[in-house]
Amino acid sequence: METKRYIIAGILIVILLLIVIWVAYAPGGARLTEMDNGKTLTVAVGQELDVMLKANPTTGYTWVIVEPTDERIIRQMGELEFEPESDALGAGGVQIIRFEVVGAGQTTLKLMYHRPWESVEPLQTFSVTLIAQ
Repeated sequence: METKRYIIAGILIVILLLIVIWVAYAPGGARLTEMDNGKTLTVAVGQELDVMLKANPTTGYTWVIVEPTDERIIRQMGELEFEPESDALGAGGVQIIRFEVVGAGQTTLKLMYHRPWESVEPLQTFSVTLIAQ
């Protein structure tokens, strides 16, 4: 009877360790914000990246991808999304661009906040260097 308890306890410990290892090392999602601008980040193949930047599309400004043009490392998932900060007409909020890390390597993700019809410098830029493993 005592031996069965030790075996069950041992199995439970092994299961718990496997869960901890899986949670620690499984690729998950990452949220990038203005605070990540200019940083170099290590990401895992299979990981999702959500770039969340302040915006107000009602002014005509929007975030667009400048780099990369090569989708062997990261690829955009879906369309640009917008989450308003309130229900007020014309309210600002956060634009979200989702990416998936699809291959190993290094790339720069660069975005600019501008009015697409204007030929002037962007109002803001966002850039991170990604090292995908």
